[in-house]
Amino acid sequence: MKGLKIFQYGCGKMSVYTMRYVIENGAEIVGAVDINPSVIGKDIGEVMGTENTGVKIDDVKNAEALLNSLKPDCVIVTTMSLLEDVKEALLTCAKCGVNAITTCEEAFYPINSNPNLTKEIDELAKKNNCTITGSGYQDAYWGNLIATIVGSSHKITKIKGSSSYNVEDYGIALAKAHGAGLTKEEFEKQVASADEISDEERQKVIESGNYAPSYMWNVNGWLCDKLGLTVVSQRQKCVPQFNDYDIESSTLGMTVKTGMATGMSAVVTTETKEGITLETECIGKVYNKDEVDRNAWTICGEQDTTMVIEKPDTVRLTCATVVNRIPDVIAAPAGFVPTSRMGELKYVK
Repeated sequence: MKGLKIFQYGCGKMSVYTMRYVIENGAEIVGAVDINPSVIGKDIGEVMGTENTGVKIDDVKNAEALLNSLKPDCVIVTTMSLLEDVKEALLTCAKCGVNAITTCEEAFYPINSNPNLTKEIDELAKKNNCTITGSGYQDAYWGNLIATIVGSSHKITKIKGSSSYNVEDYGIALAKAHGAGLTKEEFEKQVASADEISDEERQKVIESGNYAPSYMWNVNGWLCDKLGLTVVSQRQKCVPQFNDYDIESSTLGMTVKTGMATGMSAVVTTETKEGITLETECIGKVYNKDEVDRNAWTICGEQDTTMVIEKPDTVRLTCATVVNRIPDVIAAPAGFVPTSRMGELKYVK
């Protein structure tokens, strides 16, 4: 990492760690942008809670000019969760010929949820000789670790996974995407109904670029790509989560009352030509006082193998994973390249 020039695109909660980790690994933050007027003009040190660095956060509308003048080795995009929402950021990086890595969950393997936009980004990145990818917590804990366990198995029939996280840690866009704060009726109309369609109808929505995948939708695609499995069918079901007492949400700026959704569980089932089924679940919600992050996977076959990680620090692990992936992004071929094609995740110093 030493000597690399990194640009931060989005200066919210995640950037507190991505920027600090970059600097502590010997690289340099040469510029930063955000859309929020309350942080524009601030030194990035104020965001990180450190001494001032001399690097001021600029308006996102100046991103293209800054990338062209600063010519960073890589951009870290920490803004939204859907590919459509980071479209401008990634296309700007591709247009400027600058490598980029994003925490956008859909960008982990977007070819199975927004193929047309993925192709557009891929073609522009190839034209301008740069690499775009998505990474984060799922790269390690829903991806590479699982692939390694599969690699130690003789025969498998099913991959089962479940992971939970507190939407309070990631900002309002993610919390709303999980239906937090909605009534049961609102959740059914705004979230769950999108998946009450046939496979043919879902494919049309995917091709239109309007599909809203749960995180495991893209994770299952990534795993199949990594493991060489051929997807035959895939479906998801979103179920609201509730609590039996009111919970205050600082991220939503409201009280999530009893009977309102605290978030959701999204279960994705993937059938493959090879006869292996992937059944994965992510649970994102406003936690009550007794809940903590948990990651549990079972590889079913000869013999069943279960991995459980209690209380993972999901936010910091996400940010560390992204920073550790930067050398792989720089070394990868041009285009939109998922990390399933970049080899195992490595510790970088």
